[in-house]
Amino acid sequence: MYKILMIEDDFSLANVMKKQIELWGNEVMCITDFRNVVPAFIEYDPHLVLLDIMLPFFNGYHWCTEIRKISNVPIMFLSSASDNMNIIMAMNMGGDDFISKPVDLGVMISKIQAVLRRTYDMGDKISVLEHKGAVLNLNDTSLTFQGERIELTKNDFRILQTLLENKGKVVSRDTLMTKLWQIDAYVEENTLTVNVNRLRKKLENVGLHDFITTKIGCGYIIE
Repeated sequence: MYKILMIEDDFSLANVMKKQIELWGNEVMCITDFRNVVPAFIEYDPHLVLLDIMLPFFNGYHWCTEIRKISNVPIMFLSSASDNMNIIMAMNMGGDDFISKPVDLGVMISKIQAVLRRTYDMGDKISVLEHKGAVLNLNDTSLTFQGERIELTKNDFRILQTLLENKGKVVSRDTLMTKLWQIDAYVEENTLTVNVNRLRKKLENVGLHDFITTKIGCGYIIE
């Protein structure tokens, strides 16, 4: 079963599309708060997004750009403005396909299935790790918090990935050192401390205070 996020302000149309998609064994969530699309996207963590172009407050191109900052999830645009210019713009903004209105439900299902099959049957899993509003994108090794993109070094990324994958568990210093330096040569333990402290400072600069906790004599944890 795939999770599909629908961002469509014509609620009668959204309901018809939702019912049709669910008949094929998928789950659909429809956005109702068009000011706060990204938090809903992060919480729902969909496999595919259906995104109307004309929306209240911000258009679909804006939300496509915001989603692309944190995820490579497939995005299919919906619009009655199906001229070549809109289709080209939608693709250039990061869209994966375009569904014209009035929506042909059979064509819609075929396109959705094709995109899902292309994306997931070939093993291209979209991976995002989230904690306290911070989103770590495993595809481009970036961190996003409150709309700000934080560039990470290779070691920053490996530390965060390991701790987030073990969220709520203490990760030993030995485990982190193996993740960071997969070599036989000796690396001083203090080098790990320096790397963690440097990452902490980077996180604190964007408002992520006490994100990584030290467990003295054991290792580190994201609680």
